[in-house]
Amino acid sequence: QVQLVESGGGLVEPGGSLRLSCAASGLSLDAYAVAWFRQAPGKEREGVSCITRSGDTYYKDSVKGRFTISRDKAKNTVYLQMNSLKPEDAAVYYCATAQWVVLVNWQHRPMYGNWGQGIQVTVSA
Repeated sequence: QVQLVESGGGLVEPGGSLRLSCAASGLSLDAYAVAWFRQAPGKEREGVSCITRSGDTYYKDSVKGRFTISRDKAKNTVYLQMNSLKPEDAAVYYCATAQWVVLVNWQHRPMYGNWGQGIQVTVSA
């Protein structure tokens, strides 16, 4: 049974940092591209960042330079380090896996077959 579990969310002040984790069971994340999506109330779920099987990384323009995606093969976990957080980063964050993605399609939700349950990130003073 495949399971993705996000952790590390919570409440942080603007300018603060959080590190989200996506831990997998039932599959090896090495064999997949792994992405982080987010969904704010009343908005569509959007792609935030992705790391491919080969280690290429992609980012939504508004998070470039602030967010970093990485993977720990030994822990079968993918991380999203989020720095300089802004109120507009607040959302439920989801991790998801895809067989393959490239630059032009990594934000396309149907590419992803497995999804976590999501975790809340709140950015507020």
